[in-house]
Amino acid sequence: MTRMQGNDLLIDAFGRVREQVHATVDGLTVEQLHWRPAAESNPIAWLLWHLARVQDDHVADVAGLEQVWTAQGWAERFGTPYAPGATGYGQSARDVGELRVSAADLLTGYHDAVHEQTVAYVSALNDADFDQIVDRRWDPPVTLGVRLVSVVSDTLQHVGQAAYVRGVTLRDRR
Repeated sequence: MTRMQGNDLLIDAFGRVREQVHATVDGLTVEQLHWRPAAESNPIAWLLWHLARVQDDHVADVAGLEQVWTAQGWAERFGTPYAPGATGYGQSARDVGELRVSAADLLTGYHDAVHEQTVAYVSALNDADFDQIVDRRWDPPVTLGVRLVSVVSDTLQHVGQAAYVRGVTLRDRR
């Protein structure tokens, strides 16, 4: 019997995020992707863009890779008004409202590309790799394992928020 390793757990977790990203946008119109429950709320499109940007940024950093965002031309396809390195962290409500996507498949396409790079990187890890220090700016310093779990946590929170907004927008549009 094969024993489950840490990378298997992470691949499963990132796969669950991917499934929920697709489920969250399934059947939504562009208007619904950009709908905000309140002026200061984040719309589905921004939440999913943001979670993919954070995953892309953080995983590329620890893997020593270029972000999918720039390497595969997603920045140009999205045409955001943001700086190329922006991930959405610290953006104002006005900034959030400036993100416009033409279709849900732009969001899922980008997330799928990030997911693919993430899985390729995580697949090659072994359990000893997770103890490697990747960020000494914190006390205690952040290990690779902690950083990857943090990315899973952040992305799950944002996809859950997006799913909630989906439920509200569908309820309000009946």
